[in-house]
Amino acid sequence: MSAPASRPRLVATDLDGTLVRSDGSVSPRTAEVLAAVEALGVPVVFVTGRPLRWTEVVFEHVGAHGLAVVANGALVWDVAADAPRLERGIDVDTLRSVAADLRAAVPGTTYAVERLDGIGLEHAFRERHPVPDGARRMSTEELLAAPVQKLLARHEELSPQDYWDAAEAAVGDRVTITWSSSTTLLEISAFGVTKATTLAVVAEGLGVAAEDVVAFGDMPNDLPMLAWAGTSYAMDNAHPSVREVADHVAPDHDQDGVASVLASIFDL
Repeated sequence: MSAPASRPRLVATDLDGTLVRSDGSVSPRTAEVLAAVEALGVPVVFVTGRPLRWTEVVFEHVGAHGLAVVANGALVWDVAADAPRLERGIDVDTLRSVAADLRAAVPGTTYAVERLDGIGLEHAFRERHPVPDGARRMSTEELLAAPVQKLLARHEELSPQDYWDAAEAAVGDRVTITWSSSTTLLEISAFGVTKATTLAVVAEGLGVAAEDVVAFGDMPNDLPMLAWAGTSYAMDNAHPSVREVADHVAPDHDQDGVASVLASIFDL
């Protein structure tokens, strides 16, 4: 674990498997370090694949800048205003054509969608997390009737990598496909929408260049962000593809790895 040559001007961190522990908590030590970094005038931006409803639980740790990149870059949320700052969703025509072509190429595919107002699911989609109150089960036609932040595609038989490869071959030139789950669940965003491209917009708005950003992640959906940032850390528990791309390796997320690195970088 080594520090960048110069002190970063922005910290970008994934949540699950990175900043957040296995029990879903942000440890007191991590919270203290984040607050100390913010007090130095360095924004800490959460950059997550989580939908808004799962990100709100950590908003108490968002600093004065008040921004979080949500849903793999499909949404920038202004915490102070409790409103979207930027939305980058999939339009209906693309959504319908991609869903049809992926299902034709890989039978057994089922879908759910994430919108600003929550999740919608096909009747056959097997959600691994508790379905929130107000979520609707519906037909494919109803599900794909309006723009979405993310199209979620699940397969119950293929491995995540095999499914990703098949999906890329079928529709990858029209959308951006990634995954961050231990199950075979693909997260499909509008073409060119990644954690990196949306973080770049946020950083520009804060007057920070890519080379002045330090980023942390653990799963394939973090790869674009880690490649974009001037300094990158894979968590010790990260997917092998993430460890290959990152400049450095941070301790495990259950050992407060992000906090340990930040404390070293900023002499806390």
